[in-house]
Amino acid sequence: MEEVRLMKGNEVLAEAAIRCGCDGYFGYPITPQSEVLETLMELKPWETTGMVVLQAESEIAAINMLYGGAATGKRVMTSSSSPGISLMSEGLSYLAGAELPCVVVNVQRGGPGLGTIQPSQSDYFQATKAPGHGGFRMIVLAPFSVQEMHDFVGLAFDLAFKYRTPVMILSDGVIGQMMEKVVLGPQQPRWTDEYIAETCMDWALTGKKGRGRNIVTSVDLDPNSHERFNLKLQAKYRNIEENEVRYETVRTDDAEYLLVAYGSAARIGEKVVEMAREEGYRLGLLRPVTLYPFPTGPIEVLSRQVKGILALEMSAGQLIEDVKLASQCRVPAYHYGRTGGVVPSPGEVYEAFKAHFPK
Repeated sequence: MEEVRLMKGNEVLAEAAIRCGCDGYFGYPITPQSEVLETLMELKPWETTGMVVLQAESEIAAINMLYGGAATGKRVMTSSSSPGISLMSEGLSYLAGAELPCVVVNVQRGGPGLGTIQPSQSDYFQATKAPGHGGFRMIVLAPFSVQEMHDFVGLAFDLAFKYRTPVMILSDGVIGQMMEKVVLGPQQPRWTDEYIAETCMDWALTGKKGRGRNIVTSVDLDPNSHERFNLKLQAKYRNIEENEVRYETVRTDDAEYLLVAYGSAARIGEKVVEMAREEGYRLGLLRPVTLYPFPTGPIEVLSRQVKGILALEMSAGQLIEDVKLASQCRVPAYHYGRTGGVVPSPGEVYEAFKAHFPK
């Protein structure tokens, strides 16, 4: 029988982490995602599953604890909000350089700087282009519902271990704070050291006797050797781009215009499509589920069909750049967004759409 609850997005992240067999959560409070750590402390999973939950002294400490846990082959996770993720960027680069799997959640708030505690989508570039130094990439999942906040935790762990890479769940303050009905998954077992040793995770530091001496590091002082490693990473990223693109479409079969939006902006976009259809505009919506890898191919195909594209995001314009690259400037592509934590209404987005594409 399904277990259904009414939960906040942040709360369900904590519940999902426990249920998917997460071995350790290391984090630090910051609005608007503090409920993740608070919920874990209330649920006390160390008493039921043995999961370690620790409030670190800072975001820098938390991401480096993730490095240690990931090096042992365990499922480890952290969460933060925009300024906190910035502090984690060095550790993320180390994790990518050591090819260690982990899950990082960013419940975005407005910036730059400390900015506001209101929702934003202005960390798109940071997540998809430059999450840290050294030119690495990480898979980025963008939930647009509380259910997806739940579902993407397990998916993120699966992808992290499949490709030995950090995976980010890029949410925002709207999804993190809103409450919706959610179907919870069954409890999964935590991995034992024996299981890790017997699987293909032969890189993991389990301390098991007779396994030889593994070294987990991102350091390589030989330029030629390090170039070979970087080429290996780039091949892995191409594999991800070929096989892990995820997206959803709404009424694009006959669309003459296309709206592209992710996360909470896509929820607004669904209403805009409805409003436009009522007035005779054949508008469709494409929602990227993976921001990296980006659904370049599907947007390119739709750009051959439509007369114009509007990218909707709660930022000054970041998603629009990938939209223009994907559409190859074949049709006009415009941006509409609000900044500073302001959430646009469907009505104002629709008015902006009509201003760009009058009948």
